Amino acid sequence: MKILITGGSGFLGMHLAKHFQSDGHRVTLLDIADFDPSEYQGKFSFITADIRNRYAIEKAVTDSDYVVHAAAALPLWKKEDILTTNILGTKNILSLARKHRVKRVVYISSTAVYGVPKKHPIYENDRLVGVGPYGISKIEAEKACWRAIKRGLNVTILRPKTFVGTGRLGVFEILFDWIHDGKKIPVVGSGNNRYQLLDVDDLVSAIVHIILSRSERMNDVFNIGAAEFDTVRKDLGKVFASAKSKSRIQPTPAFLTKWSLRFLELMNLSPLYRWVYDTADKDSYVSIEKLTKTIRWKPRYSNADALIKAYRWYQKHYDEIKKGSSGVTHRVGWKQGALSIVKRLM
Repeated sequence: MKILITGGSGFLGMHLAKHFQSDGHRVTLLDIADFDPSEYQGKFSFITADIRNRYAIEKAVTDSDYVVHAAAALPLWKKEDILTTNILGTKNILSLARKHRVKRVVYISSTAVYGVPKKHPIYENDRLVGVGPYGISKIEAEKACWRAIKRGLNVTILRPKTFVGTGRLGVFEILFDWIHDGKKIPVVGSGNNRYQLLDVDDLVSAIVHIILSRSERMNDVFNIGAAEFDTVRKDLGKVFASAKSKSRIQPTPAFLTKWSLRFLELMNLSPLYRWVYDTADKDSYVSIEKLTKTIRWKPRYSNADALIKAYRWYQKHYDEIKKGSSGVTHRVGWKQGALSIVKRLM
């Protein structure tokens, strides 16, 4: 198979690329960011292009049997870039895939489309509420996917919970840094809420199952997350124990903490964005029954498994991570800003 992965230099893109290449498929990686070929063992095609530029990406789509559309502007990007990349870029991918008769597009959406729901579990037909430009853009991109399905293109929309695994940094690098140094971990609220995550290897496995499926039932939207998860307090406690860290949970007043984080975000003094801290003290989990029944698949890793695996990778690569640059993607550490001051007090 000839597979195109947009967002190929990203966290999910790299994991997908390695899996498909190891299975003998021809893989093309497309991203706006430059690639470091030394990070990819095997034969890959690399294309540096902006998905908002239809003409720059057409050849990559033309030569593909399947497209995994994982490219996205993340919440820390500028509002205009988020909206244009996630909406216009997705429309370009879908239009070109239809034009060149791609067999299936797997679109990586987000559970951010649900906003901050009051009931759980969340089902695929629950109300969509975009919080901020990122949530809004993902909803609009999904609408474009449904229009493409009606026009005859095979499209699967996946809504993953926040996924973590080997190589995942971003906001998790802040957590891992504090655990490494044995600091108290302040949580919004009590930490007794259930917050579902997802291991990236489980996400890759599900995408492979979807691509191999020939069923038109895959022209639909599916939640995906861990099947086993506990409260934030208990899941992090397992990570502390595995890491032999002195860290422990430090509950904080939810209203005051959210207000403070909102202020720091508006002042560009914190990397934490609204959807992260607005949902941090609440239950947040989706039903994955629709997906598991449709493709007869289930996730292997629990929340704690995924976090422990990611932290062990962080420990192994600690020195090079600390020497590396920061940024706004999931594969580099984020500047902690005012949080670094809080860390000293913990």
